[in-house]
Amino acid sequence: MFNTLFELPLVIVGTAIMGLLWLFALVGLALVRHYLLPHLRIQIEDSEFSGAMLQAVMVFYGLAVALIAVSVWQSYSDTSKLVSQEAATLAAIYREASFYPEPQRSALQRDVRDYTDFIIRQAWPLQQRGAPPPTPPDLVERLARDVMSFEPTSEGQKLLHGETLRALNEALKATRLRMDAAGTALPSILWMVVVVGAVISLSSSFFFKVDDARLHQIMVLLLATFIGLVIFMIFALDRPFAGDLGLRSDPYQIIYNQLMKP
Repeated sequence: MFNTLFELPLVIVGTAIMGLLWLFALVGLALVRHYLLPHLRIQIEDSEFSGAMLQAVMVFYGLAVALIAVSVWQSYSDTSKLVSQEAATLAAIYREASFYPEPQRSALQRDVRDYTDFIIRQAWPLQQRGAPPPTPPDLVERLARDVMSFEPTSEGQKLLHGETLRALNEALKATRLRMDAAGTALPSILWMVVVVGAVISLSSSFFFKVDDARLHQIMVLLLATFIGLVIFMIFALDRPFAGDLGLRSDPYQIIYNQLMKP
């Protein structure tokens, strides 16, 4: 069920996150002010201790969430670079194949074109659902066989063949890394830290004796809004290929349309 949340539009998810936090903030604050605060003997000097405790809670929670947010953004950014690198490497192999003699030229270009088409049409939809995409053994084997079967006869062909082999290795390595990134997600324990920490942080702001209830509500709602924005950002970037901000197959589609399309 948790995986299906990433398939929802971010507008709905963001509204739900904010709505739940605002509801918890208002209801929790009302219950604490009505039923608990009147039974607590809170003095003015107690505010210093309460303030220090709230600061400690927010510092530890803010540090934990900041580390998680940086990790999520780094993973998203690295995956985006990996996708661009793989697409560029496939384009390089296709261009280099044009300098091969026939029949290796047509066979190699056909293999790269079929592999790129497989990524766009079959692998990408699976990645967007969070499922590791399959590697087509026949396409990979055929591509590797067509490259390795060529015997260069001149120094120029040796240099060209060496560059093609290097690009092929980089493309296969990038494919493996992209497949691993398709299953990237925050562990459940970290999501528990984010959610439970948000509840604790908001709850700690209820135990201040503020005479004006509206002022208290405004300050608690502002805190809930800021926490909600951070949680929303982590959610939106948690899975690089899923959701509205998920990476698209545009780099592969561009090189396919401009360079490979028959």
